Amino acid sequence: MKCLVTGGNVKVLGKAVHSLSRIGDELYLEPLEDGLSLRTVNSSRSAYACFLFAPLFFQHYQAATPGQDLLRCKILMKSFLSVFRSLAMLEKTVEKCCISLNGRSSRLVVQLQCKFGVRKTHNLSFQDCESLQAVFDPASCPHMLRAPARVLGEAVVPFPPALAEVTLGIGRGRRVILRSYHEEEADSTAKAMVTEMCLGEEDFQQLQAQEGVAITFCLKEFRGLLSFAESANLNLSIHFDAPGRPAIFTIKDSLLDGHFVLATLSDTDSHSQDLGSPERHQPVPQLQTHSLPHPDDFANDDIDSYMIAMETTIGNEGSRVLPSISLSPGPQPPESPGLHSEEDEAEPSTVPGTPPPKKFRSLFFGSILAPVRSPQGPSPVLAEDSEGEG
Repeated sequence: MKCLVTGGNVKVLGKAVHSLSRIGDELYLEPLEDGLSLRTVNSSRSAYACFLFAPLFFQHYQAATPGQDLLRCKILMKSFLSVFRSLAMLEKTVEKCCISLNGRSSRLVVQLQCKFGVRKTHNLSFQDCESLQAVFDPASCPHMLRAPARVLGEAVVPFPPALAEVTLGIGRGRRVILRSYHEEEADSTAKAMVTEMCLGEEDFQQLQAQEGVAITFCLKEFRGLLSFAESANLNLSIHFDAPGRPAIFTIKDSLLDGHFVLATLSDTDSHSQDLGSPERHQPVPQLQTHSLPHPDDFANDDIDSYMIAMETTIGNEGSRVLPSISLSPGPQPPESPGLHSEEDEAEPSTVPGTPPPKKFRSLFFGSILAPVRSPQGPSPVLAEDSEGEG
């Protein structure tokens, strides 16, 4: 594999690498007939990102030499990020960037051709790996927002840098509301500061969502995508469903495609009831049906349709970019009660009045990552009463 990037596209490639570094520690590089694919996934399998650069993005692009199969590799994100560490340097001094993949030496060679004849060569070791694929279909999501990345980027500026999650919802008057999310704790007496930004319907190019819907996702990954899309002056589309199902963020251009799939919290009903209004009102029935806890299995997990497939095939099968599946919007059919008896018995019972745990769902295996709850009931007495002692 060999490709040559020139001009301002070198900085665009560097910005894409910076966005991917906010998610995962490993970079999956795969040359395809449709272009060069850069992918990553975080350690908890709750966030996935992919950039596909079309052949027209490069001055020269060769996916594989004649008679050889397409190669794919996995390298450390820090190693590849060090090549594009300074974006200002890339814009001012780098004229060309040549990337070549040599399977015999197991080296990924990145050569920067700078001004005044200076050349910087980076030899990065890599590992052969399977193809990292995410199976998702944005068209199956009933709710969709599309707006310039600049509008959404300015909306998240007031949020603190240390904020982990943000809630996106539709309030009264079809206003799009971004609100800081803080996990409720029963023993916490301090009140955290809540930041909220409201955007009117006129700020969006397309707004297809009903009032009352809301999802909560990680802000760090969202900011990474916004930074890239805003620098490239692209529009950002957000496709989402009920809480607990993945949110899909897409950007599209004639030279590149970007997809970010982020897990959402499954217990956002209590935070979406008062969007845009100081008074709490009844939640939307659709959200209420998804707020009930489900057994942790493959059949009942909403995110199972979005599982990331780790494919080990080679040849023609490795050239698939982003396979998609169709999702049925209706409820899941009833199953045999004996199929998941072990999982149901292992699921701890929910005590009435206890706030639901914070749950992020894994995109790989459909597992629920929730904090371990302490057992209910009084603790056993380990010492006798000391009143009888003389």
